[in-house]
Amino acid sequence: MGIDAGDAMVKAAPVGSIYAGTVHPGKYLVLVSGDTASVEIALDVARDGALGELFLPDVHPAVPDAMVAGNAAATGDESLGVIETTTVSAAVVAADAGMKAAMVDLAAIRLADGLGGKGYVLFAGTVAEVEAALEAATGRLDAAVVVATALIPQLHPEMAANLDADLRFSRRIARREKER
Repeated sequence: MGIDAGDAMVKAAPVGSIYAGTVHPGKYLVLVSGDTASVEIALDVARDGALGELFLPDVHPAVPDAMVAGNAAATGDESLGVIETTTVSAAVVAADAGMKAAMVDLAAIRLADGLGGKGYVLFAGTVAEVEAALEAATGRLDAAVVVATALIPQLHPEMAANLDADLRFSRRIARREKER
């Protein structure tokens, strides 16, 4: 159904980009971007078979950038805020809300794969700004979708290096083993 919906979406409207694929647990995720009207049209044609949807007409530009590019640099000189959510859409909403509310960097957004369908967001910046981002993110979500939040006042450089290297534990271990 997801492949069919994604195909119908790109045929119905000139979306800016489409990313589609399987995510855990047994779901298919289709992400489209573009101008508001085109995305609305694409969503309309996909609604019949969709199990859920999220429409953010004015998403902060850092959110899709982080989803496409992966993790950004996090240093030990700044604080780190973490919000874990039960769903992909909640993580995207949290990232958008936090970025719009505070002067922080979106250090990473991880969605579904290897997370049992959950998502998490990492905000980096000063303690006060990261607190503001976490508050805005949790305030925008239903409490039931927030698994946990954490504020790390000064990220240790070794932990920052781990985050910069790769957010997926199994890939890091596999890469380390190949180096031996």
